[in-house]
Amino acid sequence: MAYARIISTADNYLHHVSNGTFSVDADEPATLGGQGRGFAPFDLYLASLASCTAITLRIYAQRKGWELGEFHAELRSERDEDGRLHVHRVLHASAELSDAQWSRLLEVVEKTPVTLVMREGARITSERGQAG
Repeated sequence: MAYARIISTADNYLHHVSNGTFSVDADEPATLGGQGRGFAPFDLYLASLASCTAITLRIYAQRKGWELGEFHAELRSERDEDGRLHVHRVLHASAELSDAQWSRLLEVVEKTPVTLVMREGARITSERGQAG
């Protein structure tokens, strides 16, 4: 379904991430000992959700014949008192949309594929690979 490969560099915490076609750098900010030359891991987490949000809503709007204009979403995360991560999305569209259209978009965004997986969690397994 999806694939990612990450390779370390000689620079502390800087890594190159690829899906086999596209690449992005991951790092930690300098305040955490990194180089500040790429997305921090939780930035990538939010970027995944933001991407799925924008693409899903664009597909939905096109199917309905709605013009969104320039669409963008702002996502922020924070931990609550219990340590649980809370992600908040703010959606924007430059086109004029009715309250009913916005209401429907806010319903749809709650069911994007990445939203659902993040809410349900994922089983993550690990194994040792071959040297080299």
